[in-house]
Amino acid sequence: MLSKKIPEETMRRNRIRAFTLIELMITVAILGIVAAIAYPSYTQYVVKSNRAAAQAHLMEIADKQAQYLIDNRAYASSVSDLGLTTPAKVAGLYNIVITVPAGNPPGFTAAANAKAGTAQSGDGNLTIRHNGEKTPAEKW
Repeated sequence: MLSKKIPEETMRRNRIRAFTLIELMITVAILGIVAAIAYPSYTQYVVKSNRAAAQAHLMEIADKQAQYLIDNRAYASSVSDLGLTTPAKVAGLYNIVITVPAGNPPGFTAAANAKAGTAQSGDGNLTIRHNGEKTPAEKW
């Protein structure tokens, strides 16, 4: 009986194409490095975005307070007195508080206090006063 020799070219075509273990490990390592760099940047972006939403709401409160002062000769002591509702995105991360001190001249301080246990808790609180003073200055 004659043994039939299979041509080398046919063997190459029939070879199963697959990834080796080392190729898979290198791919996983690269993905891990990319994720380690990208995730902190993403979380910082989310915190800044949430802060911007709170700042916009505080600015809206300040604008409404100016109109309320003209109409009522006093500042409102709550967001609902101004006819505003706090957006859900802001309400979930911040407690909005308006403080109106007694006496003359009238004034107010609107604060967005970050709720504990949220992504914003490490970012701190935001305030705006009747004279336009915004604190902390580096967050505005």
